[in-house]
Amino acid sequence: MGGWSAEREVSLSSGAGIADALESLGHRVTRIDMDRDVAARLAAAKPHLVFNALHGSPGEDGSIQGLMDIMGLRYTHSGLATSVIAIDKVLTKQALVPHGVPMPGGRIVSTEDLYAGDPLSRPYVLKPVNEGSSVGVAIITDEGNYGNPINRDAKGPWQEFDHLLAEPYVRGRELTTAVLGDRALGVTELRPKSGWYDYDAKYTDGLTDHIFPAPIPDEIAEACMAIALRAHQLLGCKGCSRADFRWDDSQGADGLFLLEVNTQPGMTPLSLVPEQARHLGISYPELVQAIVDEALREGA
Repeated sequence: MGGWSAEREVSLSSGAGIADALESLGHRVTRIDMDRDVAARLAAAKPHLVFNALHGSPGEDGSIQGLMDIMGLRYTHSGLATSVIAIDKVLTKQALVPHGVPMPGGRIVSTEDLYAGDPLSRPYVLKPVNEGSSVGVAIITDEGNYGNPINRDAKGPWQEFDHLLAEPYVRGRELTTAVLGDRALGVTELRPKSGWYDYDAKYTDGLTDHIFPAPIPDEIAEACMAIALRAHQLLGCKGCSRADFRWDDSQGADGLFLLEVNTQPGMTPLSLVPEQARHLGISYPELVQAIVDEALREGA
């Protein structure tokens, strides 16, 4: 848990909850806040299984997975290839869209190109290619909430990243579906009380209403669950994953788009996977044990 990504604090919160749950189930647990000596600490711990509670790079992008593969360690969640693809939004589109998974179009733009002019008609979204938790995401509107036009002095992700993914903005509602093993758990609608579902809205108690089951037509709920499970399987995800959607309810089923698949979804008190599991009668420790059980079966 932990590490040095932009999602460090979220990972520490996830890891603390998971460790407590494992200990409540009778497991012996070693907590490792990942640093550059992680290989030596893993070797010293001699774990039967590594529960990967890292978020972002290098814990979710295939780096730590490759290290543990080399060390011959069994671990939870997705493996190297899946992690490399799923954290990269462009590679995810290339893996899923040819199989009929609906995702927004888009293209990579350099920050220098952004200063020269808008890459798409407004409104559009700019996001880093391989960050999670809405880190570095900007919604560019006609009103120019980040500067109109975008310039070097205007606050925005172009000050942090050399290249960004530009996508058409999908109006409508924020939906998310968790997948555990071979089962989609349900659909939650996320309603931020102000603005949009950014990092603060995700991890600050009281800023977003979570509505489960989402008050949406059955065909949309069924489509979300089918797409989430299909994406989980196509990417080769293990353990649990979470698929995030935007739905333009004025367009019916044609307005539903998968935004991304998170292979290391949060396990904090505000996180969506444990929340959906709880609504289905799966306690937090039972959820953790289910992830462990699948990893042990795969590792065997």
